[in-house]
Amino acid sequence: MLSTRTALRRAGTVAALAAAGVLTAAGVAFAHITVHPDSYAKGATDGVLTFRVPNEEDTADTTKVQVFLPTDHPVLGVLVTPQDGWTAKVTTTRLKTPVKTDDGTITDVVSQITWSGGRIRSGEYQDFDVAFGQLPDDTDQLGFKTLQTYSDGKVVRWIEETQKGAEEPENPAPVLKLTAGTAGDGSAPMTASPSEPKATAKASSSDSTARGLGIAGLVAGVLGLVAAGVAIARGRSARSS
Repeated sequence: MLSTRTALRRAGTVAALAAAGVLTAAGVAFAHITVHPDSYAKGATDGVLTFRVPNEEDTADTTKVQVFLPTDHPVLGVLVTPQDGWTAKVTTTRLKTPVKTDDGTITDVVSQITWSGGRIRSGEYQDFDVAFGQLPDDTDQLGFKTLQTYSDGKVVRWIEETQKGAEEPENPAPVLKLTAGTAGDGSAPMTASPSEPKATAKASSSDSTARGLGIAGLVAGVLGLVAAGVAIARGRSARSS
């Protein structure tokens, strides 16, 4: 039979391991740069994309973010929202094949946006807003390769493509899914999650996956304590008999 002390020690170990696993998984889930909402209707007009950049380093700050917009399926009418403490530089590229719209023919599009001058500290994230006039309607998704530069000179390249049916790569590029639907009002599908406030905020408060994992960890901890209680009760019963 387990003694009371042994049972409590084992229960504590189970709870600690569960919590450690949750924190590790939550950190991994939040570390990726993402775009919000994660989906829009094909050909949507007059909308906003928010690039969420978390700092995954403990000893360095994020000091520069470079987002590359696709030119094979261009995003038209890109405008950058001013961000306190950050300077945005917009680079344009001439299209190999001009795009005809109701307002005329588009020959040049934004291909890169670089934010610099600010800082994202450890445990925080920053939202960068980009308005668009129209999304393409001839593809199912858009990938935005991104470079993240830290104050110690390290550069993380979020450029890997996620293959369907395969595991997510270590440094995936932010991906916007384009779905069939009404695109006239520029609104995202109902399944898309809205962006949170744009100021720098604590990373732990913004990732729904992390919250789900946290709940799972608490459940595991409770189950460990319940198991300990059962063992204690059995031990006392055995001694009394």
